[in-house]
Amino acid sequence: MWGIIFLGLYIIIAIFIVIGLLINGVRPAKTLGWLLAIFTIPVGGILLYLMIGRNRRKQKLHHSKKNEQLPSPFQILPLESKLYKKNKKIIQLIQKNSGYPPTIENKLKLLKDGQITFENIFNSLENAKKYIHLQYYIFEEGELADKLLELFKKKVDQNVKIRLIYDSIGSYSLSKSYLKKLEEIGVEAYPFLPFRFGRFLSSLNYRNHRKIIVVDDKIGFTGGINVSDKYLKGDPSLGTWHDMHIRIEGAAAWYMNKIFILDWYLATKQHIDATTPNNISIDAHGQVVQIIPSGPDGNFSAIEQAYFTIITEAKEYLYITNPYIIPSQAILQALQTAALSGIDVRLLVSNKADNKIVKWSVQSYFEAFLKSGIKIFLYPDGFLHSKIFVSDDNVVSIGTANVDIRSFHQNYEVNALVFDQDFAKALKKDFLIDSGKSITLTYEDHIKRPWLHKLREGGAKILSPVL
Repeated sequence: MWGIIFLGLYIIIAIFIVIGLLINGVRPAKTLGWLLAIFTIPVGGILLYLMIGRNRRKQKLHHSKKNEQLPSPFQILPLESKLYKKNKKIIQLIQKNSGYPPTIENKLKLLKDGQITFENIFNSLENAKKYIHLQYYIFEEGELADKLLELFKKKVDQNVKIRLIYDSIGSYSLSKSYLKKLEEIGVEAYPFLPFRFGRFLSSLNYRNHRKIIVVDDKIGFTGGINVSDKYLKGDPSLGTWHDMHIRIEGAAAWYMNKIFILDWYLATKQHIDATTPNNISIDAHGQVVQIIPSGPDGNFSAIEQAYFTIITEAKEYLYITNPYIIPSQAILQALQTAALSGIDVRLLVSNKADNKIVKWSVQSYFEAFLKSGIKIFLYPDGFLHSKIFVSDDNVVSIGTANVDIRSFHQNYEVNALVFDQDFAKALKKDFLIDSGKSITLTYEDHIKRPWLHKLREGGAKILSPVL
């Protein structure tokens, strides 16, 4: 009797899911895959779908209308300017898919690796007068976190408001005792989509991968570096962690704070009044920066579209540094098409990885890349975690997003798009130095790899949409 009831409920739930898939499904192959899973894996198929299969873009459980209507108080890149005309396609794309304009009142500083990054971060935090907003995927306890705790206490005593968002999975090791210390000194700290009864299945697969610091409306930091001692001391198994961050002083920092405000509302249901920015005294002819927020509840995959456009707009070269290049079909096709049409396309990937299955999944695309003429360099010194696009001495993307399905569709991410020749040339030079230290992978050598390697890569490739 109970078996019949259970079977009936299962069929009813499966029918509702199938109807939802047929109505809301985006990619036919993905829809077909979930249909097969639901009807061939008893119970498990439905649970997997509830955890990682639902289309968050249809749910729209994000932000309040009050916060979405913040005004734009800064000068933006003039439509008649040469730089705007040169980059019109991607600038308009980002304005339409995420609503963020290209600002001209910015001063940038490139920060490579943990030591120099945290020196700059602590210096800016020390000079905070009004507020400090921090948002991290990984916030780990250690010497760095303890040093932040001491600084937070000092700044709270100076009447500086401090707010912290940490991802509940990325920062799973953050202890109750550390969070209690933050609370006791007056820091407001909240987890992003924590494990809660009734929302566990719907939120487990959607994480906040952003790394943002904003100080007093005018100074912002973003990039690949998390709060972890491994950026200063290295890792016992992987060695030194290499990464890239950016310090932005100016208008773009205010837009980064807007992203924080929206995420704060999602995490806390509390509004932050940020309609009037502090005075930002940056040269009106500073560096041009356009912030790109992207998340699973947006109308479009904003960063995937930005990457696609950078690739397709490249005229001379495209250099990409990223540890997790597991491209969507559109990105793979764009990269291959660029290389086959004569663009110098190069990928710099870490030879070491923090996850074997992810490493095999990345490697499963190497043959397709190499066959089309894309050059691949394997960085041998420690773990390379940077997320950089640089093209034609013209445009740079630096931020938190990897080149994979998770960053495109399942994570909340943020990138800074920089339109500045000197900045692009600096990153191009850095890429060439690092690739010069790396192992050059050739097509002839790669296809000779053992069949067992090919087998595990094939298996990992199947799992790539959920990695």
